[in-house]
Amino acid sequence: MKKILALVMALAMMLMLVACGPAGNQESQPPQSGGEQTNPPSQGGGEQTNPPSQGGADLSGTYDVTIWCPEAAVELTKTQVANFNSSNTLGITINATVEPVSEADAATNMITDVSAGGDLYFFAQDQLSRLIQAGALMKLGQGAADYVRTNNEAGSIQAVQSGSDLYGYPLTADNGYFMYYDKSVIPEEHVDSFEDIIADCEAANKQFSYELENAWYSAGVFFGVGCHSDWKTDDDGNFISIDDDFNSDKGLIAAKGIYKLVSSPIFVNSANADFASGSAVVVTGTWNYSTIKDQLGDNFGVADLPSFTVDGQSYHLGSYRGYKLLGVKPQSDAVKGAVLNQLAQYLTGKDCQLERFTNLGWGPSNKDAIADPDVQADPTLNALWAQNEYSVAQPNIHGSWWDIAKVITTDIKASDGSDEALKAALEKYHASLEAVFEMSDEVRNAFTVIGAVNGSSWDVDFEMTNDGDIWTSKDAFEMEAGTELKCRQGKSWDVSYGDPSTESGNYVVAEAGTYYVQLNAATGEITLVPAE
Repeated sequence: MKKILALVMALAMMLMLVACGPAGNQESQPPQSGGEQTNPPSQGGGEQTNPPSQGGADLSGTYDVTIWCPEAAVELTKTQVANFNSSNTLGITINATVEPVSEADAATNMITDVSAGGDLYFFAQDQLSRLIQAGALMKLGQGAADYVRTNNEAGSIQAVQSGSDLYGYPLTADNGYFMYYDKSVIPEEHVDSFEDIIADCEAANKQFSYELENAWYSAGVFFGVGCHSDWKTDDDGNFISIDDDFNSDKGLIAAKGIYKLVSSPIFVNSANADFASGSAVVVTGTWNYSTIKDQLGDNFGVADLPSFTVDGQSYHLGSYRGYKLLGVKPQSDAVKGAVLNQLAQYLTGKDCQLERFTNLGWGPSNKDAIADPDVQADPTLNALWAQNEYSVAQPNIHGSWWDIAKVITTDIKASDGSDEALKAALEKYHASLEAVFEMSDEVRNAFTVIGAVNGSSWDVDFEMTNDGDIWTSKDAFEMEAGTELKCRQGKSWDVSYGDPSTESGNYVVAEAGTYYVQLNAATGEITLVPAE
């Protein structure tokens, strides 16, 4: 009995210990704890308590850890974990399995089965709320939260915050867009004028690539004139309303700005590096820097977005900005939870962020990394920082909004540009927003097929019927090899399944044929059933 009591007291003492410092030898890292874990993981992950950290607990040992990160970062992440193993002074050895899972797919995969998800995983900041709701993110303890707040720029701290608590570690502060341009076509004195740039492209018969038929890009035009679109949730994370004024006088100004470009023959709905195929301007982000620099050579130009004029008033084109984050999955083993926080702090520290900047072109969130001379000299990051003055942080958004909002540009492009026609496009958008909250529970819970099937271009949801967790498309589709599709719930992207092993994350048809699409909603696995 005395032995049992001693063990219980020892465990209690261990769980009360406070961290005194990070693992490894990275600079500018104040004391931290291993992280507070109060959200129990869903689907059998185990109950969480406050884990110990290295202040007095022995964290030494070998730990099997699964890390999810984008394919481009897999090899670098393996190297960084090896460096952590050799540099930490706590006797920690990480036996890491690093798997390629994109930031876009990580949240859906985690929510499908938290217990089977990565112990550490990269994800986009707009997925924070749904991951917290699913019990897939560890809440940081006071010391770890202080570490994040001390070492990172303000926007990235807000990106991991829910209420007064923090639920992750910032990885980057570079997920936004700006303008690349060909200096042989666009003179420097024109880069601030949307109208001048369009005229230069028309005169040179060159394209202006701007993916305005994608809501992530088109919404920025509305934000630039002072509009807002804010989704409201209840305490359980359910969307209950939206405060959106795109359908307003200010929204009409934005629609006129969009029409200036989409009505021109030089408009191309693309965010790719299109200079080799005839573009003189491409609105995109840091991820295309290397390709564009090679395409343009000495004619390489980069700047924040320009301004457009309506009725004598100038409006700067706005944008969304976002962040990549590193999440820690709650652990039933409190000691392993503390170890994962040590590794997470190392992977998001100055040195590792600079390595990702050098090798992947990712813009850091760590303040010391941002101050590095090479980072400060980067032309794309300077353009991004200039654009951030006119940007809006991407919040938690209902998954159906992306399809609803992208149609605004499609309707503007199809119009004659009159006030009446542009207002009609905005009214249609507003009606579609209201319909989200009028959706029946049956439709909200049902899965559909969406993709390049039956002549659709990802703009039609095809119905599915279910037998328990097995959902099957009502219709069989004749599909060529290479056809891409997904299954999603409630005609929304909040819950969607494809194939995370493919580059696009979509399910890709391997062999031409006529098939029913079948989804196992419990596992997220899609299969094709040949039509008889």
